[in-house]
Amino acid sequence: MTTIAVTGASGFCGSHVARAAAAQGAEVVCVGRRPGPVGRHVHWDAALGRPPDLGGADTVVHCAAAVGDPVPGSPREAAMRAVNVAGTAALLRAAADRPLVWVSSASVYAPGPERARLREEHPVGAQLNAYGRTKAEGEALALSAGAVVLRPRAVYGVGDPHLVPRLLGRVRRGLLLLPGRDVQLSLTAVENLADACLAAAGWPAGAYNIADPVPYSRDEAVRTVLAAHGVHARVGHLPAAFARAAATAAERLARRRPLAEPPLTRYAVAQLARGVVLDVTRARRQGWTAQRTLTDYAQDLGQDRPRAG
Repeated sequence: MTTIAVTGASGFCGSHVARAAAAQGAEVVCVGRRPGPVGRHVHWDAALGRPPDLGGADTVVHCAAAVGDPVPGSPREAAMRAVNVAGTAALLRAAADRPLVWVSSASVYAPGPERARLREEHPVGAQLNAYGRTKAEGEALALSAGAVVLRPRAVYGVGDPHLVPRLLGRVRRGLLLLPGRDVQLSLTAVENLADACLAAAGWPAGAYNIADPVPYSRDEAVRTVLAAHGVHARVGHLPAAFARAAATAAERLARRRPLAEPPLTRYAVAQLARGVVLDVTRARRQGWTAQRTLTDYAQDLGQDRPRAG
């Protein structure tokens, strides 16, 4: 029986990877501060810089990460770097020559005005926030060590503690304002990411984009998510330049409270205002095919919601 170590298995992405691995018949070792949903638990705090005990694992999937949008130069940014960079270095020492899949992010790509069909060769750099910068530094270490690096974009799914809750929290009096015109965006269902994590252990080392089968219209995707959560709201638009100016001002004000995240950031605006469609040809050539879509997610939520009457 294959033994798979999953770091961050108590988190959103890691828990899905751990369950998927168990469903395939693997023995799962959940490596992190808290136990995962299946398998046995090996305690490890990625922020401390010590290599974990990988419990005799044959393969390692590294999902542990610090996420957020902290103020530059703040203690929270330093904590993020400790996990995403120093934690990666410690993990690589422990993994040695085991097959390693390292979950990165499309946030590592250099921003641009329009990024349609973005391939893995696109420049990495000029990230807009600490998360993108530290993920880029961490994945550089992983690539140098011969790992397979996966770059999903905007991972969503049941149990998502970040993306969808922030979106729902922006609704005011039945209105959700989005920056700029409608654009095409890649999103990544967490189930698609989990499938890729388990398949990728046998892929050639390097970076691979991971996304749903087709890109989405931003506005239609947002309407789908709102409706799936039973939120009745219309989608409006703000000029992108106005949204960026407001984000810049919010970031400046947030510097006075370095332990808090700004209510609006340039990174958040860019995520919604700029079209980004990932080219997943490289992963498909390895035999991987995304199965889940946003429609599946909405249907699952609709079945779980209590019916009126």
